[in-house]
Formats: sequence, C-alpha cells, structure tokens
Amino acid sequence: MIQNVGNHLRRGLASVFSNRTSRKSALRAGNDSAMADGEGYRNPTEVQMSQLVLPCHTNQRGELSVGQLLKWIDTTACLSAERHAGCPCVTASMDDIYFEHTISVGQVVNIKAKVNRAFNSSMEVGIQVASEDLCSEKQWNVCKALATFVARREITKVKLKQITPRTEEEKMEHSVAAERRRMRLVYADTIKDLLANCAIQGDLESRDCSRMVPAEKTRVESVELVLPPHANHQGNTFGGQIMAWMENVATIAASRLCRAHPTLKAIEMFHFRGPSQVGDRLVLKAIVNNAFKHSMEVGVCVEAYRQEAETHRRHINSAFMTFVVLDADDQPQLLPWIRPQPGDGERRYREASARKKIRLDRKYIVSCKQTEVPLSVPWDPSNQVYLSYNNVSSLKMLVAKDNWVLSSEISQMVVHVDAAQAFLLLSDLRQRPEWDKHYRSVELVQQVDEDDAIYHVTSPALGGHTKPQDFVILASRRKPCDNGDPYVIALRSVTLPTHRETPEYRRGETLCSGFCLWREGDQLTKVSYYNQATPGVLNYVTTNVAGLSSEFYTTFKACEQFLLDNRNDLAPSLQTL
Repeated sequence: MIQNVGNHLRRGLASVFSNRTSRKSALRAGNDSAMADGEGYRNPTEVQMSQLVLPCHTNQRGELSVGQLLKWIDTTACLSAERHAGCPCVTASMDDIYFEHTISVGQVVNIKAKVNRAFNSSMEVGIQVASEDLCSEKQWNVCKALATFVARREITKVKLKQITPRTEEEKMEHSVAAERRRMRLVYADTIKDLLANCAIQGDLESRDCSRMVPAEKTRVESVELVLPPHANHQGNTFGGQIMAWMENVATIAASRLCRAHPTLKAIEMFHFRGPSQVGDRLVLKAIVNNAFKHSMEVGVCVEAYRQEAETHRRHINSAFMTFVVLDADDQPQLLPWIRPQPGDGERRYREASARKKIRLDRKYIVSCKQTEVPLSVPWDPSNQVYLSYNNVSSLKMLVAKDNWVLSSEISQMVVHVDAAQAFLLLSDLRQRPEWDKHYRSVELVQQVDEDDAIYHVTSPALGGHTKPQDFVILASRRKPCDNGDPYVIALRSVTLPTHRETPEYRRGETLCSGFCLWREGDQLTKVSYYNQATPGVLNYVTTNVAGLSSEFYTTFKACEQFLLDNRNDLAPSLQTL
C-alpha cells in the first residue's frame, strides 16, 4: 500500500510527514478551525441547481438527454462565474467530460458549481453533477467538468478580484488551476503536434467489408436560428445551448452508423472561437470519423452567418464526441466499421485513431486519482504533456493538503538568495551532486522542452544494501502564475526503454517530490521540500532525500551554501524568467 512519507529538515527544507494518527488529528483540528470560522461555511461563489428529470428532457432510451444536461451545467457554471465577477460572463472553453452514469425519468439532477480561481478577465469554474433517486435515496456521481468563463463589460476593462481559498479542497483546486490554464493555452498546438507525431497504421484492408458503412452515410447538417430564449441578457448565445445542438447532430450521425440509440460517453476539450448573437444562423455539421470495436468518434463543427446572402461563415466551435451502444445489461455492443471517403475522410479516420490513443493517455494520467497511477509511467511522445501536467499538479496538491503535520521544532529554510536564482539552481539536477552527496551522478537523458527534462540519477549504496541505486526522473519546473504563487520544481519517476533496470543497480522510484520556493522579499526566499513515495521500494528517498536521516542536516547546509555561492552566476538565464 502506498504510504505518504515526508518530513522537514532541521531548520530547513520543510517537508511533509503523515501517518494514520496524525492525519486523523489534523483532520479534527481542521474541522475545529472551520467551526471556529463559522459553522456551515459555504464558498461565496457556489451555485447549486436541482432539476427533476421529466419526459420532455429525455431521449429515446428514456434517459436524460446529454444536451439538456449540458445546458443545465453551463447555466449553473455561468451563474457562479457572474456571482464572482459581478458582470456578464460568456463560456470560453470546456475541458474533457466523461459521463459515468445515465439519469432516468423521475430522478433528480444536482449540479454544484464554484469558481476555483480567477485570473485577469477569465476564471475556472469547477462543476460536479450527481443524480438522486428520490424513492431509494441512492445517489450517483454523473460527471465532473471544468469550464472557463470570460467576464465582459461594454465600457470598462474587466480585472477580476482574486479568490481566497479556505478549505483544503479549495486550496488544491486553486493551486492546480494555474497548471490547467497552462494546458488549455497550449492545447490546440499540443494536439496538432501529437497528431503529427503519432503514427497510426492503416487497418482498412484487414477489416470485414461486409460490415462497413460509408462515412458519407453518417453525415448530418442542420441549421438553427438563434432566438432570444437561446441567448443571455447580453444577446450572446448560451454556450450550453450550442453544446446541446452539437450533441443533437452528433447523436444523429452516430445513430446512422449503428442503427440504434447511442449513448454519449465523453466530450473532448474544446474552445469557443468566437461569440454568436441573437439573429445568427448556426450551421452544425457532424460525421462519424472512425468506429472502433465498441466506440465511435463523431466530429462536429459549428459555423455562423448573419444574412442569407453572406458567403463567409464564422467558425464558432468544433468538438469530438465518443459514443457507445449499450445492450439491455448496459454493456457496449460491437459496432460496424467505417469506410472513409478518400482524401479528407481518410485524414479524419487516421486522426481519430490517433486522438483515441491521446484521449486514453490523457484520461489515464490526468483524470485518475494519484494513487491509481503507477509510480513509473512509461514516457512517450503522446503522453509527455500530460505526464508533465500530472507531475506539477501532484506536487501542488501535496503542498495544499492540510493534513500533513509539520514539526513545530523545525522551521522552513529561508536563504538570502533571490527566488528566481534559487529556482534556476535547484531545477538543474546536474548540479545537485555539488551539494548532495547522495546524488553520485546525474545524466541528462532528454531535454523535453524549456520546462521539462528527464534525468538518470545514481546514488551510492545505503541502508545495508550492497548495490547502489538508480532512478529515471522527470523534472518539471514552473514559474509563478500570479503574485503569491511559488516557483515549483516537481520530480516523479518514469520509465524509458533506453534506461531499463539493470543488475548493476537497484531501481528506485518516487511518486511525487520536489521543491516549492516562495519570494519572501528582496533577495530572500523560503524553500520547502515535499516527498511522497513508497518506503518499501524507495529506501534512498525516504531515508535521505526526505530527510529522515540525521545526515540530511549536513546536506541542507550544503544546499544553502551552494545557493549562496552560485547566486551571482545566473544573470543571462534570469532574463528569460
């Protein structure tokens, strides 16, 4: 069983330490603190909506239409965003949504939304959806969603006030929101690069032609006129309404392939490229891009025009939706194959195969609970962006935990070095042997990009073992997103085919560890070290790097001296921060 291990340095690298007893006592202390702050604390941006599912809300299977659910989700999230912003807001994007449970007539949908973090004029809103059976009192989680909203005023420029998180959950979401925003900003380019580098073998020749359906038979085109009920008080079309129309045409396209009633299981992250207003005509196009054994991908595109005489149409949105067909026991059925049209159809067909792999990697790494991800995940070009995201997010979540009890006798390390200087010095692991004798050698295996690198680290034999230990570590660094945010250096184990375990070394692993550096003032930095690992397989980290050994105090002093000695050698590098 994975255990949380961490600690502090004496007078120094503040770390984390936890066991069953301390977690329970900390939780009780946290509850007492919350009670002292005010019983029944509720986030000021939180909005709740409860809807009874009526026959008019359902599809052919008697289940709540996902399009209707998307409208409710968008409305709830928009109200939360406007509660914080104090002005009208529009939907900018929606992250991946995975639907875990269907909702039947007579059940209640409970939707809760709150702002996780505000940036300049945009904010991330977290949404939780659950269903409730009023007769049996049972409840199910349906999905979680993350939406980005932008505040809009007609005259003045919007500068949103910051969110002050209070609970442990709010602190975690607030901290990780910055990394999610970073992912969204590069998402389109990331997907384009991954598709270009993801080699998918053609398998059309090996498929059963008797069960093939021409892709053109699944093509759907529909037009919608945006009327006042479809728009907000500013005349902009509700994002949820557009998503509902998209789900409608996608379902028709999927039905034409399977000749049954499909169930929407996932919607891939998408961005609204521009607004639409009352009076716009929206043209929605959908087609099945590819069908796999038990699922199919449907691509949907939305374009807008104002007058019938217009030849130019504005691209509003594109999305990819994954459908399955369920039998009476809710098990996925086999689907016919798709025969794509030459040219663009074959491109969409192959890209759908690539997106499926990317989607599975992303869901596996980003959506799984941290403890469900193996310590060492294979490094691959298709998952490097998401492994980096998971690496940094895991450390930020660790920092935000309230139930890591810190020793009152040990303070954090505060050094007379600028935070940006300390960040550069500590993030290059090749320099670590200069101050940490437990790092015998460090090889830079791959410089992935400016902020991510993979290292092969060796350490001397420790703890009575005769063999030295080695690690393959992904190091991800991040500059602060906003004032008050720390510099982050996150470390986690990965596997590489070029650096497999050898008889010469005992392979060590780390689940989550690294440094957070806060600027305390001019030329003054507070450094904290955190570690989460499995003691059974990682004696080196738990005994030395995490600081349980008395030797680590010496290492801490050496680190402090290293930072002081090298702080003046970084002038060119600091210009890029």
